[in-house]
Amino acid sequence: MQHDPVLHNASLGTDLRALRKTRGLTLQDIADRLGRSVGWVSQIERDLSEPSISDLRRIAKLLDVPVSLLFGTPQAAAEEAGYVVRAGARRPIGTGEGGLIEELLSPDLSDDFEVVHSTFQPHSRRGEVITRPTQELGYILSGKLDLIISDRRFTLTPGDSFRIKSEPFEWINPYDDPAVAIWVIAPPVY
Repeated sequence: MQHDPVLHNASLGTDLRALRKTRGLTLQDIADRLGRSVGWVSQIERDLSEPSISDLRRIAKLLDVPVSLLFGTPQAAAEEAGYVVRAGARRPIGTGEGGLIEELLSPDLSDDFEVVHSTFQPHSRRGEVITRPTQELGYILSGKLDLIISDRRFTLTPGDSFRIKSEPFEWINPYDDPAVAIWVIAPPVY
């Protein structure tokens, strides 16, 4: 019988616990949905056990996050771990679908918020309205981005910021240059 290789991620347990709590799920809920024991889930959240790749895929699907979020964190120097995320060591999040490239700027998902570096490719569009139980704040670094928040359309340029409070929104970059934004989301959703 072939076994999946095991992956190691120093913050996997912390991230899984934060994602589970954000979604209002208990250890028992996760265990039941995965067909595993509460002890197994608890050991992963406490970094005492490492799930296989297939387990990570199932967990990602259950938590509605891209599996890439769970596939390891670039190594940081011991004195920087949990404090500093170097530019070349950002964790990619999201699927890149629709022309959005996202990287996690936060060291992990254990805070009450997450910070994301978002690049919206030229002539891209989300294609669907998003509504999340979050408060979000963004700051445009470069390019132009159109946001539709609760049926109101805004064109944002460098230096502009915005807030979304559990409202339906959609983004569009109909322009020739990428738009880059820093996006703060509370609670963490990735």
